[in-house]
Amino acid sequence: MKILVIEDNPVNMKLITSILKKFGYEVYQAEEAESGIAIAKKELPSLIFMDIQLPKMDGLEATKLLKSDEGTRNIKIVALTAFAMKDDKERALQAGCDGYISKPIRYKELLDKINSLFKESNESSHGSDE
Repeated sequence: MKILVIEDNPVNMKLITSILKKFGYEVYQAEEAESGIAIAKKELPSLIFMDIQLPKMDGLEATKLLKSDEGTRNIKIVALTAFAMKDDKERALQAGCDGYISKPIRYKELLDKINSLFKESNESSHGSDE
């Protein structure tokens, strides 16, 4: 499975990438929203981990752009933020994010989020076949 990580903090990028690669995911990286959007359109990953606080364009704006584009609207996007305020999760979901993880990143939470997102989509796609 292809996963794109859009994260401007090198320590967080290394941590997330290391976890994902250890579990066999094909990982793409971007340090800001614009290059992340370009990679998403080219590679069509199954999932994007999107930092909310990015330089120039923030992660919520990038999410809105990806979700409004026919080619990328079905990519799952999980917001990442160090600012775990109550309304941040709501804002992320309203922008189109499919999930939310607060920093610091914990590997079990990261893997659980991937499993829950794709278990749900597998169940819904199988459920319509019956």
